[in-house]
Amino acid sequence: MAKRPAEEPLESLSYRDSPSTKKVRVELALEGDRRSNGFSPSSAPPIPIISGREFEVDARNGRDILAAADQLQEELQEAAPSPPSENEDGEEQSAFLAPSRQAAPVEGYTDLYLDTISRSVLDFDFEKLCSVTLSNINVYACLVCGKYFQGRGPKSHAYFHALEIGHHVYVNMQTKKVYVLPEGYEVKSKSLDDIKFVVDPRLSKGEVGRLDKEAKDAWDLGGKKYRPGFVGMNNIKANDYFNVIIQALAHIPPLRNFLMLEDLSQRPELVQRFSILVRKIWNTRAFKSHVSPHELLQQVSRQSQKIFDLLHQSDPVDFLSWFLNNFHLALGGSKTKPGTSIVHKVFQGKLKVESQQITAKADAGDRLRFEEAAEVLVDTSRYLMLTLDLPAAPLFQDELDKNIIPQVPLTSILAKYDGLKAQEHLNTRKRYRLLHPLPPYLLFHIKRFSKNKFVSERNPTIVTFPVRSLDMSPYIEPNPSLHPPGEPIWYDLVANVTHEAVRTRDDSVEGEAERKVWRVQVRDRAREEWLQIQDLFVERVPTETLFTKESYLMVWERRRETRRKGGG
Repeated sequence: MAKRPAEEPLESLSYRDSPSTKKVRVELALEGDRRSNGFSPSSAPPIPIISGREFEVDARNGRDILAAADQLQEELQEAAPSPPSENEDGEEQSAFLAPSRQAAPVEGYTDLYLDTISRSVLDFDFEKLCSVTLSNINVYACLVCGKYFQGRGPKSHAYFHALEIGHHVYVNMQTKKVYVLPEGYEVKSKSLDDIKFVVDPRLSKGEVGRLDKEAKDAWDLGGKKYRPGFVGMNNIKANDYFNVIIQALAHIPPLRNFLMLEDLSQRPELVQRFSILVRKIWNTRAFKSHVSPHELLQQVSRQSQKIFDLLHQSDPVDFLSWFLNNFHLALGGSKTKPGTSIVHKVFQGKLKVESQQITAKADAGDRLRFEEAAEVLVDTSRYLMLTLDLPAAPLFQDELDKNIIPQVPLTSILAKYDGLKAQEHLNTRKRYRLLHPLPPYLLFHIKRFSKNKFVSERNPTIVTFPVRSLDMSPYIEPNPSLHPPGEPIWYDLVANVTHEAVRTRDDSVEGEAERKVWRVQVRDRAREEWLQIQDLFVERVPTETLFTKESYLMVWERRRETRRKGGG
């Protein structure tokens, strides 16, 4: 096979330059980058184009061409513009930088956007959850529309809300600091002090001490007059059983003062939310004349595993028992040691129980005979609440064909604790007697409802009682070392929870159903008046008519003993 003849002779190609080396090609690429970055070639020495043949000739003559090229490269780098800066982490900054945040407003614009705040829509009673993520961490409230958002950074929902809607003023629900977004600076204006106070109302020790001594009225934003401490509570759906208990507990001075003055920020959530609700009930600078228990009710629902919630009606006494025990444990109280929390110091007392077994035997005539055991067991137990049993309601109507509403004095049903009247439980006969010292506050539960396998029954018996000066000495075992024998022990009524059965139309077979309505009657110590609260309704009631309702739970306060100076 014949070879293809060359296009040019070999002698003509021997003097032609060989391809450039890799280093020279890199230098040429750098030169192109410098030109694109605005580097003027006139201000720097030109880059020599070194051919392959010249490189070989210089190498034979002993000249270091690479060293000279490196030196020239360093000179060019010094003359070239500086490369893009890097952040502290060594990463190049993005072309889309985050917006800068202002540390303080521009001089002369410190009140910017504050005129957009709408106090009439602000409601800090509801649970602090972000309206987008439902998170309770780092929540801010928009002071223009009242919505909750999480965070205030450039990627937060509050930041986007400020850009999209144009609402610029936000308050941190934990620190109560006010910020303007999207700028991000804090606003320190005295005109915002009323909002910060409503978020977390706190009274001084002197102001708390004057709550029961000075009759003081207040006005909300709408000009409506209200009494601090005697405000309505919102019934969200079926939580009136909850409202009456919270209202009654908020009017027990030792418990109220503890919740209003102590720092409970590090306590469990149940304690914190109860403290905030009590402080809002006694708020003297409120924006509205009622409060909502939503925040505390949500915590109670979670902690009780939805036994007590806002959707279903429950028994107030059952809720009070659960709440006092869980509140006691949340304060760090002991299950066995008495007096380890404010709950035990206010309500706990001691009770002596004597029990005697009863046996049934048949005699010679096959007649059943009951015999009491000779041994009487004595035990001491502690209580937070005393249960009082009502006599059985009459089964028949009177001669005028009208239902009889029986009445019984409170002292008669208190005879259960005189140590003489026996109560029979299955095959055991028991007697109860109170022991010294009696607690500062007594809780009486008047048992009206009884359940069996078929139906739940209500006893409508009216309990009559004195509003003041209830003597508890007949029901307590004498102890001369703690109290002089024969001296009365006076208690005064503080709160009274009442029940009312309201008949409503029902589509079931019965045709009518009974709906439970709960109210609470509380005493205004400063005016010596009684007020009745049913959800949002607050009204005065005559003292003489308090006992005409079906009392279900009573709170009695022990009167302080006044000792005469000088004796004798």
